[in-house]
Amino acid sequence: MTERIWLSSYPKDVPADIDVARYTSVVQLMEESFQKYADRAAYSFMGKDVTYAQTDSLSAALAAYLQGLGLAKGDRVAAMMPNVPQYPVAVAAILRAGLVLVNINPLYTPRELEHQLKDSGAKAIVILENFGVTLEKCIGATQVKHVVLCAMGDMLGLVKGALVNYVVRHKKNMVPAFNLPGAVRFNAAVASGTRVALKKPALGADDVAVLQYTGGTTGVSKGAVLLHRNLIANVLQNEVWGAPLLNRVPKGEQMTEVCALPLYHIFAFTYGMMLAMRVGGKLILIANPRDIPGMFKELAKHKIHVFPAVNTLFNGMANHPDFNTVDWSHLVACTGGGTAVQSGVAKIWLEKTGKPILEGYGLSETSPTATGNPATSTEYSGSIGIPVSNTWLKLLDDDGNEVAQGQSGEIAIKGPQVMAGYWQRPDETAKVMTADGYFKTGDIGVMDGRGYFKIVDRKKDMILVSGFNVYPTELEDVVAQLDGVMECACVGMADAKTGEAVKLVIVKKNPDLTEAQVRAYCKENLTGYKQPKVVEFRAELPKTPVGKILRRELRDK
Repeated sequence: MTERIWLSSYPKDVPADIDVARYTSVVQLMEESFQKYADRAAYSFMGKDVTYAQTDSLSAALAAYLQGLGLAKGDRVAAMMPNVPQYPVAVAAILRAGLVLVNINPLYTPRELEHQLKDSGAKAIVILENFGVTLEKCIGATQVKHVVLCAMGDMLGLVKGALVNYVVRHKKNMVPAFNLPGAVRFNAAVASGTRVALKKPALGADDVAVLQYTGGTTGVSKGAVLLHRNLIANVLQNEVWGAPLLNRVPKGEQMTEVCALPLYHIFAFTYGMMLAMRVGGKLILIANPRDIPGMFKELAKHKIHVFPAVNTLFNGMANHPDFNTVDWSHLVACTGGGTAVQSGVAKIWLEKTGKPILEGYGLSETSPTATGNPATSTEYSGSIGIPVSNTWLKLLDDDGNEVAQGQSGEIAIKGPQVMAGYWQRPDETAKVMTADGYFKTGDIGVMDGRGYFKIVDRKKDMILVSGFNVYPTELEDVVAQLDGVMECACVGMADAKTGEAVKLVIVKKNPDLTEAQVRAYCKENLTGYKQPKVVEFRAELPKTPVGKILRRELRDK
């Protein structure tokens, strides 16, 4: 594609291209914010603020401590925590020490954790004590020699911190007994690091910053290699893309963003933590977004400007009786990502907040943002929007040729945010990168005449019924609008007559909803081959911790 037809759909102040090479490293970008916004709150957690200056000094001390362990530039250090303030401190420390961050899902089983630690070759880990027992079960099979143990109350001050730790450990029993000989407590590591000087490593744009493991929903979990320049580019792309909305935050008010999505996930990592740091915003850290009443209680204390979430979180919140305990009137931006936002959810969110959910699209491999609906949009579009600045998209057929406009094809992305490849897997990298530098996503999309892209589905999630392509996303969007449906998912099942047939799994909002009502609704709204052969009701759908529905698990069962 020689022409970026989507540029005509850009808001007037958003440039087609920006200078993404103005920083040599993520550390340079971070340290600039630490100085510029020193007195501002960077993070709010359980009613306690942590300033940019505190984040600066704590991370410098922890970085010096890590260097003192003998870790050399380029060594990998894992971080395994929910959204607690030690997470951003650890991220800054690891990068400032010249090391490579390995983000790890704290809900991993010992088997999953072992795979990621071994695959990355991590030599150290910063981990919340709640998950110490998981690490104990697999650490012997890994190269990890150094463990920094965090506790929930570490950064809440002496009295409140001790109280929170007591409740978490002894009242809620959230810290199973574990044995990790030689592990050092977070506050002790920081104290130790304050006694030595941090040696500033020479970092360049092409050095590795983060190994971001893909969710494993497409097979074995692989580490996307994100260079310093990839992350810098995406932070700056998100900043310029969101500027028309961020500029609506009243002068004198600090931009406040909710971080309910887990920081180990690339969406929250870049669009939450890194973008907020770049613009001097405050991030409200929510450690457990599944506790919706607890989250509302925390959000009620703040003026909220920016709220990124996934469909399941928007849905759960909008349908919760405590929704109106939060003042949503200061919102300027609601961003949906991670998985498709359903039109019914977008509708109720707009009705309740007056702000549309602007859907974007990206992957771990693209740092993540590749496309977004323009910040000036006033309604949900049902599309993933248009490519952001400095970014090219094209749609490919099975032979790698670009399809004609209006036809569906595999989305391929080119831009400064695209990863360097998969960690130590040149074979897997070769499968997804084209000769001209595009990353093949495995998602099937179509583009309209204005350059807006719409995902019709994952390549492998497509259901083939008697030769007709059925895309689960379409069916789920339709069924989710039926009264009484809380959530739903579609998968293919083997069928002797049609090759494959559609299986529909529903979580009810209304207990009186019947299979007959579902079938009548589907008959009215879907052509014959798209209608479900099997309708199943369940109490819940299997999901990743980020809220993506695991269709594979539904298929396997």
